[in-house]
Amino acid sequence: MCLSIFLLWLVSIPLFAHSSPAPRGFLINCGASEESTSGSLKYILDDGFISVGNKTAIKTPNALPELTTLRYFPDKSARKYCYVLPVIKGGKYLVKTTYFYGGFDGGKEPPVFDQIIDGTKWSTVNTTEDYANGLSSYYEIFVAAMGKTLSICLARNEHTVSDPFISVLEVVYLEDSVYNTNDFKKHALSTVARHTFGDSEDIIRYPDDEFDRFWQPFTNENPVVMSQSKVDTSDFWNVPPASAFATAITTSRGKTLKVQWPPVPLPSSIFYISLYFQDNRSPSPYSWRVFNVSINGRKFYSELNVTASGVTVYATQWPLSGQTEISLTPGDGIPVGPLINAGEVLQILPLGGRTLTRDVMAMEELARSLNNPPSDWSGDPCLPQQHSWTGVTCSQGKLARVISLNLTNAGLSGSLLPSISNLTALKNLWLGGNELSGTIPEMESLKALQTLHLENNKFEGSIPESLGQLPNLHEILLQNNKLNGSIPDALQDKNGINLQVSPGNDWSESR
Repeated sequence: MCLSIFLLWLVSIPLFAHSSPAPRGFLINCGASEESTSGSLKYILDDGFISVGNKTAIKTPNALPELTTLRYFPDKSARKYCYVLPVIKGGKYLVKTTYFYGGFDGGKEPPVFDQIIDGTKWSTVNTTEDYANGLSSYYEIFVAAMGKTLSICLARNEHTVSDPFISVLEVVYLEDSVYNTNDFKKHALSTVARHTFGDSEDIIRYPDDEFDRFWQPFTNENPVVMSQSKVDTSDFWNVPPASAFATAITTSRGKTLKVQWPPVPLPSSIFYISLYFQDNRSPSPYSWRVFNVSINGRKFYSELNVTASGVTVYATQWPLSGQTEISLTPGDGIPVGPLINAGEVLQILPLGGRTLTRDVMAMEELARSLNNPPSDWSGDPCLPQQHSWTGVTCSQGKLARVISLNLTNAGLSGSLLPSISNLTALKNLWLGGNELSGTIPEMESLKALQTLHLENNKFEGSIPESLGQLPNLHEILLQNNKLNGSIPDALQDKNGINLQVSPGNDWSESR
């Protein structure tokens, strides 16, 4: 399935402040030098979650505090720039990224670039139209954490002409019931639209919505009615805010209510849809109404009975393309017209696979053992394939494996740890021309290894005996190190091997 359909539509946020406490999770003010508050939301620094990029401030009158700074990424050689946050393995999270360009680089238009979550391309960021209208832009996705960390990365693409940037990153922990009909082991959910109908006021968010989802107002030519009672949403799976039921759009008795929503044409894809309804009249034995729900002429729900207690109906996989029309057709003899209070449309985003956990752990340990690894050595080492770590080549398939590591003449220092032997699919290990020191570890597990280039470093000690036991190893370059001792007999006797161990080492005679 083509990645270009995995679009996450922009939601525009006017630059105003709210007063509310923070939800559970991380609210990160990217590029800031000190913590800030927006209303009663507290935003922390991003320094502990990323090690690349530059900070800068922008001057925009009346902007939210968290939109007055950003982090940008001028290193064109890096394949991606990643934030890595600690999470609960298996936990479900709402991830929001916010962008406000502010002309920080002296330009007039924001850059276009990709954003990636773990190993999956999430969307292309293009905030040009919103910025021209004085608005910030935000993207939202629901994912499950497959490990103990979650990476959110930016990456250049063929349309990127200036430096990618980010203003705010928010990661909020969700209750298990929220969107629980989605298989989060296979799919993420990216927000296309979330609206309250009939409301023309501010966006509904935290604390009305405990997860700080944004519910934007939506109105059209249909009449608006106000609810006469409050809905208890604690038993609703998706836990919508009670205020989302405060208004509705409706039509007169006997008529079909037609609503073109979402307000933008949709890409041809599969979507999760959730619609919310409440009879707006004061609770009584007569405060109910029945109607049929269809989307683009296809039956969505039949004889929906809507009471003052509120109800939601949803579809976990519903195909949509282009402009969408919701039709609510009243049942026979119903004395009031149909109505709708709120709705959500989330695009189902197939996950792009993942890298074998053992390989990820080995690569992360290798990165920690190097004093100056490449700047993009963060996030998933292999995925997405075009944004793997510099010098890293991986296999394709359900679980990606590291098969080649080439950091020749990369200006590295540090050591090579025994955990390198956990990369059991590794075929080529090329680390020549650096300042690596210490001993060469045993590599008995690297049965697939074919070439080993460690020349022109500062390795000490002897050649590991295990190298002679690797069946596919046919080339070893070790010259110009500080190695000593004898060359293992198994290496000297191996047929067809290209073994280069001198000059630059201190070998004793063997046999």
